[in-house]
Amino acid sequence: MQHIYSITEMQSCASSWQQAGLKIAFVPTMGDLHAGHLSLVEKAMQVAERVVVSIFVNPLQFNDNSDFEAYPRTLDADMQQLDNYSVDTLFTPNENELYPQGRDFITGVDVPELSTILEGSSRPGHFRGVTTVVAKLFNCVQPQVAVFGEKDFQQLLVIQRMVADLNFPIEIIGIPTRREEDGLAMSSRNSRFSAEERQKAPALYRALRTLRDKILAGEGDFAQLESQAMEQIAAEGMTPEYISVRSAKDLGAPQTSADLVIVAAACLGQTRLIDNIRI
Repeated sequence: MQHIYSITEMQSCASSWQQAGLKIAFVPTMGDLHAGHLSLVEKAMQVAERVVVSIFVNPLQFNDNSDFEAYPRTLDADMQQLDNYSVDTLFTPNENELYPQGRDFITGVDVPELSTILEGSSRPGHFRGVTTVVAKLFNCVQPQVAVFGEKDFQQLLVIQRMVADLNFPIEIIGIPTRREEDGLAMSSRNSRFSAEERQKAPALYRALRTLRDKILAGEGDFAQLESQAMEQIAAEGMTPEYISVRSAKDLGAPQTSADLVIVAAACLGQTRLIDNIRI
């Protein structure tokens, strides 16, 4: 596995692959890799001849600088995992490389409306940081395919919208959420839980499954069902932010009972969880 730090070297490498007729698949990450990330790598290896994984903890998408500073950085362990998967290239630009004019003076990419609801409302500016860095990374890596996880369901839709609106010649593939045996969605933030909190954490997914089953059984008062789910996780010791039944197409208010997604966010101790489940 080659390790590239500079944008110009990454672009040169991508250009040489393209000239040789090789398809590039890209998996952008912030590191601290787990089995969920590796499932994205596996998919990338299936659809392209060259696979690039990036690791960059992006300051623009953090609302709280202390959260940014506390984000786990495990580059040596990450490199070992990627090497075991025979990834072609690890791309690890630093902040000065990606934001040479500084964080406050970077040209930003905004996806209107979809970026301001749900997670966008809870974390103002978060998706602007995501789309800005992903657009830059796309221009660095020049992939034909990029792979994202469905755990960040709203992020996946935002990226798909950005790619369509800005005419990036890139196919976006979403991969189902990888879960622990007790249902907890895999996340780098899970390492922050105390032993007691880790026991409570799967309650969010249980609540989503209960809500889904009620809808599949024919219950149609979504507002009441959402309220019941919020009460359910609150009783388990969580602080709910939102649990909402939405259209899976655009996260709008559901017009029918078909093609829905339930999205949720809650805090447990000092850790914030997000999750979703399709109907």
